[in-house]
Amino acid sequence: MSAQITLDWKKDSTFETQMDGHTVTIDTSKEDGGTGSGVRPKALMLVAMAGCSGVDVISLFKKMRVRFDKLSIDVKAETSDTIPMLYTAFDVTYHVTGNTEDSARIEKAIRLSQEKYCGVALMMKKIGPITYRILLNGTELNIQPIDK
Repeated sequence: MSAQITLDWKKDSTFETQMDGHTVTIDTSKEDGGTGSGVRPKALMLVAMAGCSGVDVISLFKKMRVRFDKLSIDVKAETSDTIPMLYTAFDVTYHVTGNTEDSARIEKAIRLSQEKYCGVALMMKKIGPITYRILLNGTELNIQPIDK
């Protein structure tokens, strides 16, 4: 199995790709010589990690019958001070609005995504460490370490 995309230059620093029938525009900021008409390439890596994990978590929530109303995922990346600026570490925060009685299943679903199912997160772990936390209705869950 393989993956492939085609990225087409449009003008200045603007590129476009077609993915699953959707156009994704990539550009840089005006300060960096672009027009600001698209997303930054490196930031797409963070979107990919959040999206990959989010899809996993929703699927697991459904299978585990987790009662929830909302899920949002924040990803923050630390960068090196040198050029090129590289990501060196990641912090992921899951914001879940749902039933507090499901907290153990919520934690399990997110743990499974981060540690077993999300291929993007597993690739990103090769770049730098990933920490994550879960806020259920605004209160942080106490994530228990895995017994190995």
